[in-house]
Amino acid sequence: MPGRALAMAHWRRLDGEGTDRCTLARAENGWLLTGQVHWQEGGEESSLLYTVRCGPDWATLSADIAGERAGAPVALRILSGPQGWRMNGVEQPGTAGCTDIDLSFTPATNLLPLRRLMPEGPVPVRAAWLVPGLDRLAPLEQSYCPQEDGSVAYTSANFEARLEVHPSGFVTRYPGLWEGWVDG
Repeated sequence: MPGRALAMAHWRRLDGEGTDRCTLARAENGWLLTGQVHWQEGGEESSLLYTVRCGPDWATLSADIAGERAGAPVALRILSGPQGWRMNGVEQPGTAGCTDIDLSFTPATNLLPLRRLMPEGPVPVRAAWLVPGLDRLAPLEQSYCPQEDGSVAYTSANFEARLEVHPSGFVTRYPGLWEGWVDG
């Protein structure tokens, strides 16, 4: 049934003050992540609403982000296409071949490659990463590898972590950054 919520994740930031909440729902032709994140950084408050649309294979089709970051309005429309990604109509260099969106302000988008995870080995991912300044997308090579203890080893340029993951695919512990729980 389209629009039916399957799970809702709740997180709190570990590296500062902030919270995030995201719902995973089945869409007519794929999947939908909708969320709301709040945080403080450098004495400034930020609040964003985000929606990520995926095909039946969990590959990202589009993302919308709206709200306010450090007092400045944010309104982003991100689209995936055969030639790469576009943000507010502007082509983003180097993003051709990126399967997923990685929103730097939330752990929610880790769910996308985790839903494609195979038990026999690492899943390499090339993501279009929305950088923390929210002003451009950059290619980000990532790898997710299931571990015997049930965690997932995550690696990207200059970063490694052992993620704890709920059966829904939502990360529940991202060491040093986020921790949370899942309803549903």
